[in-house]
Amino acid sequence: MKLLYDIGLKAYRTAIALVAPFNEKARLMRQGRERQFERLQEALQQNQAPLVWFHCASLGEFEQGRPVIEAFREAFPKYKVLLTFFSPSGYEVRKNYAGADYIFYLPLDSAGNARRFLEITQPKLAVFVKYEFWHYYLQELELRSIPVLSISAIFRPEQMFFKGYGYFYRNILRRFTHIYTQNQSSLELLQSINITNASIAGDTRFDRVLQTAASIKTIPLVEAFAAGQEVFMVGSSWPADVEVLLPLIQKYKPSIKFIIAPHEVNEASINVVMQSLGEGAVRFSQTSETDAAKYNVLVIDNIGMLSSLYSYGTYAYIGGAFGKGLHNTLEAAVFGLPLFFGPKYDKFQEAKDLVALSCAFPVQSAEELLQAFERVHTTPGLRQSITDKEKEYVQEQAGATAKIMADVTQLLK
Repeated sequence: MKLLYDIGLKAYRTAIALVAPFNEKARLMRQGRERQFERLQEALQQNQAPLVWFHCASLGEFEQGRPVIEAFREAFPKYKVLLTFFSPSGYEVRKNYAGADYIFYLPLDSAGNARRFLEITQPKLAVFVKYEFWHYYLQELELRSIPVLSISAIFRPEQMFFKGYGYFYRNILRRFTHIYTQNQSSLELLQSINITNASIAGDTRFDRVLQTAASIKTIPLVEAFAAGQEVFMVGSSWPADVEVLLPLIQKYKPSIKFIIAPHEVNEASINVVMQSLGEGAVRFSQTSETDAAKYNVLVIDNIGMLSSLYSYGTYAYIGGAFGKGLHNTLEAAVFGLPLFFGPKYDKFQEAKDLVALSCAFPVQSAEELLQAFERVHTTPGLRQSITDKEKEYVQEQAGATAKIMADVTQLLK
């Protein structure tokens, strides 16, 4: 199995090199890792302070890890923070994040890379967020007696760890000092394969969205656009989501305003959205506070404001669940918005919880979306009931960061 792991890593490196000239993500991954050990050495050569290393695959994992990073900085101000990403979608967005002292791509997993990386950085503690399980890094951390935590981890029965042939991958899990799972089912799966270095802490994203909600940014142009009307907020949409939304938009505009934040904000993607919406739609970058109110649909053509946009919503549709999978529902749920999304949400515990609480409504078609929305929109008292239940749910699920930090404090004493 280790041989297959090594072959897979080599194949991945080769694929990145081959497609880099034609694929922006692959090109960024390759460029970001050029001379990375030299650059890492240069950045750290003057550092005399102890260092803690946080690793996130991408942007979503960063948002989960962020509450712990910021709680760590507050509790241990004498430590330096090293933050690494695997993917450009995390690194390119957060490479200037002020909460870390050093931000780099993670060198691809290999015995040599792991040794060299840890020789340069010499962390006192490593924290991997959610899905990151790298054999050589974890092996080298164990050899050097450096404690390593997995936080906001979540497991499913179909993963390699739980297969009869998954011994190699189970050993990767045993190298963690401790694994903090999001839920009971994940903990039970680990226990079923005799992984005992684990406990439930919860999902740190709940702490993150509560932090965000407490410090939301006002957006004057959006306030002008809403003009005191109900707002249907669409977050992280894909073309399939917009197609399902179009009948609802056509029926309810202009009595309800619509804000659409596409998942991809390149020119081609924004143009497709604009063409499908027709008259009454405007791009955020192409209107002003003076003119915004005369439009029915506002299309967000930038990144970084989605969590604040939800604060203006009355209802929310979360994209992705007609494709690879649902995007972040918690950024909207923290504001108590009735939620709508497509059918592919079964891998997301919080989405399943919100459906069970009748705060979120999965739909298979444009017709189902219309029916679900109209039920919420026209039933007296239903929207307020959803808001109350949703906010209570988010508050009850918070607290993972405090649990993790209590153990971090003990580890670093």
